[in-house]
Amino acid sequence: MPSNPASTSRPGSVRAALALILALLGCWPGAAPAAEPAGKPITIGFSMPLTGGLAVNGTSGLLAMQIWADDTNAKGGLLGRPVKLDYYDDQTNPSLVPGIYTKLLDVDKVDLVVSAYGTNVTAPALPVVIAHNMTFIGLFAMDVNEEFHYPRYFSMLPVGPDPRAAISEGFFEIIKANKDKLSLKTIALAVDDGEATRNTADGARANIKKTGLQIVYDRTYPPTTTDFTPIIRAIQATSPDIVYFASYPPDSVGLIRTMHEVGLNTKICCGTMTGPQSTSIKTSLGPMLNGIITFDFWLPAQTLRFPGVMEFLERYQARAAGAGVDPLGYYLAPWAYADLQVLGAAVEGAQSLDQDKIADYMRTHTFKTVIGDVAFGDKGEWKKARLMTIQFQNISSTNVDDFRDGKGEVVLWPDEYKNGEPILPYSGIKH
Repeated sequence: MPSNPASTSRPGSVRAALALILALLGCWPGAAPAAEPAGKPITIGFSMPLTGGLAVNGTSGLLAMQIWADDTNAKGGLLGRPVKLDYYDDQTNPSLVPGIYTKLLDVDKVDLVVSAYGTNVTAPALPVVIAHNMTFIGLFAMDVNEEFHYPRYFSMLPVGPDPRAAISEGFFEIIKANKDKLSLKTIALAVDDGEATRNTADGARANIKKTGLQIVYDRTYPPTTTDFTPIIRAIQATSPDIVYFASYPPDSVGLIRTMHEVGLNTKICCGTMTGPQSTSIKTSLGPMLNGIITFDFWLPAQTLRFPGVMEFLERYQARAAGAGVDPLGYYLAPWAYADLQVLGAAVEGAQSLDQDKIADYMRTHTFKTVIGDVAFGDKGEWKKARLMTIQFQNISSTNVDDFRDGKGEVVLWPDEYKNGEPILPYSGIKH
């Protein structure tokens, strides 16, 4: 069912004080409190995976968006009107997404739309959005506009103008740096047969060509796979120097557990696994994560503490406590908040709900958000990539405090964020 409107019941004096404090913290532009919003709410529609395989992150993203709505209404709304989030659970089921967005646009008559979290539940929404000529922001959606080149699409994913190759670039930079020392010659790939993971694997294959590695295993598996033993045994039979997985949260967990049950003997692992970045998955796997090299988009390192992000996370974590969502929120929450920060700033900048005016503003402006400056280029992707390659190191328990403040993750690449060296080979690491 749709959400309730963001609360507007707080006294005006409290509202004004909160607005002033948050403005000074950099959570939104402007230093003066605004009048209370009035009139018909501006509705923002979306689906979100609140159940199913992507719920581990979707629930965190929704909470961040609700905090943005509360903050925005506390500072006067958009165009002087309150904002309301209108959302439905897509159950991590891509087949439900077109119907949800059709209902949002044709029945609910929402004013604005954004995507769910994740490529697989964003891609099916795009044709519906295009048919309605709406501006659309994808949240962690991997290169979904490659086919359409829709001019009103924008991506909240810091992979830059070459998304598919960018997400695994750092992984292969680590390989190149250790190629001679570890005699790295062969690589095995196992890929979830979903849109996001296929796209990232396409980029990995392009990077493999540049490194001169020999592919000894390259197979896809159904997203519904639950028994990964045959996959790990088949990979191990090829004795690869490097193992690359393009996986989504449920299969990432299954692969990691199976790697430890069966035993995976390789020098570098594990590519672009989605899932280990989330706190609940970190605390479920604990020391089994040690040695895994993969990507991440943000950590609370000093060089990444953009204005307003730590203050936002304090509020997020206070509301997340006991709510059954990611308790730290490092992976998705700041990005989901920034997603709506960009949309709200574009509406205010355009001074309109006209979709062309909003899209034009987004194409031509740089946005200040809690995850730093955001500027869009071709296909609506970021003009410049900004991501990290990390290795899980020295994890000794499954306690959430062992992951607080970025503990357990060492940034290996790029150099501007690097804070440690890789521990190799993978098979020699104690788990």
